Amino acid sequence: MGRIVVHKVITRKPGHLYYVDGQGNVCEAKMSRGGKKKKTKKKAGKKRR
Repeated sequence: MGRIVVHKVITRKPGHLYYVDGQGNVCEAKMSRGGKKKKTKKKAGKKRR
C-alpha cells in the first residue's frame, strides 16, 4: 500500500485517469468512456383497457 506524500499537486479533470509511472511521474490519460453519464432507456408502460 502506498502513502500520500503531497496533497493537491494537480487539478483533476473529469474524464481523465491519473497514475504514477515507473519513474515517479504523475501521468494523465483520458478514460475510454470519458467520464460521461450513462444514458437511461425509458420503459414502455403497460396499456390499460
